[in-house]
Amino acid sequence: MKPAKAKMPRKPVIKKGSQSNLKDPVGVYCRVRPLSFPDQECCVEVVNSTTVQLHTPEGYRLNRNGDYKETQYSFKRVFGIHTTQKELFDVVASPLVDDLIHGKNGLLFTYGVTGSGKTHTMTGSPGYGGLLPRCLNMIFNSIGSFQAKRYVFKSNDRNSMEIQCEVDALLERQKREAMPVPKTPSNKRQADPEFADMINVQEFCKAEEIDEDSVYGVFVSYIEIYNNYIYDLLEEVQLDPIKPKWNGCSTPMRNAESVLPQSKILREDKNHNMYVAGCTEVEVKSTEEAFEVFWRGQKKRRIANTHLNRESSRSHSVFSIKLVQAPLDADGDNVLQEKEQITISQLSLVDLAGSERTNRTKAEGNRLREAGNINQSLMTLRTCMEVLRENQTYGTNKMVPYRDSKLTHLFKNYFDGEGKVRMIVCVNPKAEDYEESLQVMRFAEVTQEVEVARPVDKAICGLTPGRRYRNLPRGGPVGDEPLVTEVILQSFPPLPPSKLLDINDEETLPKLIEALEKRHHLRQLMTEELNKQCMNFKALLKEFDSSLLNKENYIQEKLNEKEKLISGQKSEIERLEKKNKTLEYKVEVLEKTTTIYEEDKRNLQQELESQNQKLQRQYSDKRRLEARLQGMVTETSMKWQKECERRVAATQLEMQNKLWVKDEKLKQLKAIVTEPKPEKPERPSRERDREKILPRSVSPSPVPGDVYKTRGGGQSVQFTDIETLKQESPTGSRKRRSSTIAPAQPDGTESEWTDVETRCSVAVEMRAGSQLGPGYQHHAQPKRKKP
Repeated sequence: MKPAKAKMPRKPVIKKGSQSNLKDPVGVYCRVRPLSFPDQECCVEVVNSTTVQLHTPEGYRLNRNGDYKETQYSFKRVFGIHTTQKELFDVVASPLVDDLIHGKNGLLFTYGVTGSGKTHTMTGSPGYGGLLPRCLNMIFNSIGSFQAKRYVFKSNDRNSMEIQCEVDALLERQKREAMPVPKTPSNKRQADPEFADMINVQEFCKAEEIDEDSVYGVFVSYIEIYNNYIYDLLEEVQLDPIKPKWNGCSTPMRNAESVLPQSKILREDKNHNMYVAGCTEVEVKSTEEAFEVFWRGQKKRRIANTHLNRESSRSHSVFSIKLVQAPLDADGDNVLQEKEQITISQLSLVDLAGSERTNRTKAEGNRLREAGNINQSLMTLRTCMEVLRENQTYGTNKMVPYRDSKLTHLFKNYFDGEGKVRMIVCVNPKAEDYEESLQVMRFAEVTQEVEVARPVDKAICGLTPGRRYRNLPRGGPVGDEPLVTEVILQSFPPLPPSKLLDINDEETLPKLIEALEKRHHLRQLMTEELNKQCMNFKALLKEFDSSLLNKENYIQEKLNEKEKLISGQKSEIERLEKKNKTLEYKVEVLEKTTTIYEEDKRNLQQELESQNQKLQRQYSDKRRLEARLQGMVTETSMKWQKECERRVAATQLEMQNKLWVKDEKLKQLKAIVTEPKPEKPERPSRERDREKILPRSVSPSPVPGDVYKTRGGGQSVQFTDIETLKQESPTGSRKRRSSTIAPAQPDGTESEWTDVETRCSVAVEMRAGSQLGPGYQHHAQPKRKKP
């Protein structure tokens, strides 16, 4: 194997203006975990404290020259396999905690593939506490004696804090202590044996230059981002006994375990900072209490057994530590009741889920969906870093896609200059993770080229420092002031010299006795004066005690009255809440019933409209049918009326014809009767018949009009009136018809008609036949015999 090739130098960053001095690059650190087995092949090597080298393991593709491809990556600091948690904390997390106590925000997240040691770095393991418990320990070691009483600070839903007075805080503490299961005070809380070894940090760490004239409060929250949805891990989901929960089948659930946590949404506060709306924030007073809250949420975090990791995190977790700081008032006794003077700083510790490949994890179903969402959110984080670097390097103004993922949208303020950003890249040196580790290194290289604006220090209030200890009683000498005993001794007369130089000296002892007597007398006077002052002071103390007792009794009476009033109001509120819940449930039932009735009403209205339309169509069809039938009836009635008129006219004509025939017969009979009989009949000839014109008698003309006569076969024959028949039938033609009708006798002479009625009827029929046409043949016409 040839020696490693040096990495190409990074392109210089184009900086514009003097504001570049106010920016700091994102601090990227690398931690290499030890191999799980000694005989595993390693692909990551720590070159020095700032450089790691990746070399291609056996079996992977070689480069063009046939050499192993080796790449070096530089970081702000590289931690090898022998690095302890304390060393990592001192370099990476301790400056963030120090900034937190001094009012600055910070973001620390771990990044790497599955099984690279991210959770171990952030949380730790028994006996090896991670960054999170060490941060909590440093915070409470620094502000332990300066913490405000519980419930002095109260969080609201707008990502800000409110200050309560001592009375309201005391009432809330009493209310919480009156609960069925009171919480153990933080100074008497004992750690859970399950995580006691994680928070048992032997090293003492404390921040410097703490503002002693302020009070502090610590609030923690714990969320997870699962499938690009935000869930509160500290939320207590309880089943409402009055208003039951409903599942997807519109039936009530039987137990509270079926109620799933609701996802949270991101909102922007008045300072344009992103926060999780409705997230639970718990006030804690010690490391044990804070880590117990974290551990309670950690049990709810989604983890699963995959092909690469037995306990693989399936979501991104965010543990936020919010430090609230407020100054004391001018007397140094109480918190300054000014909301503008509150300083809120936040440290977010993020444990990102590991990026993974599906062909390696063998994920299916939900695991496959989780892996896809994890990779998508990490890809969005990488895209944001690349766009930020491009904007800062080349001066472009591209839009950073923060909103493509809840993870980047939540922390967009940190990249816009609201705090320091630190990232720990965790690497597993085994050969199987070479390709994933290569992608992680490239992302780290891009990230450390991004610069974040340095946060601005907040102005300090203009109160005099040292207010906390100004009114405290002095327990010893301060400076060069003398003691009280020294002042008293200086008030006594000085003692004369008591040294005896001669045995016969009689002046020294009397002078000494006289001085001692004076001092004794002065002492008695001072004792009496002291006793008097003591008696006066005792009387003042008794008076003060009595007044204080009266005030305490008065305050206790007022508190009792307030408590009774509050308890009465509380019971009334509970009653009204129950009533409200009952009414809400009834309203919900009525709304559902109303919805059902409205649906039925709509269905019935639709059915009614369809029936109306059907009836309308039937009515219109009926009207059209009636009109059609009316037309048919009218047409038929007119037709039958005409037919009846025709039949009546035909009947009248027939009767007139019959009457005319009878008249003709009678006239011919009368003519025959009155006509003299010739002596010798003449032989009829056709020529004479044509020339001979018989006179016709005048008879009433038949009714004009067309008449139908029915043949023997059922056919109708139309006749004209008699006058037309007369005009169209001259005498000659009548003779021809009569000659035609008259049969010839065997002797060659024409037979003479003796029956006048028969002759007349034949004449009438002949006239009718001429009207019917040549096809009509009289049934009684005799055939002429040939001679």
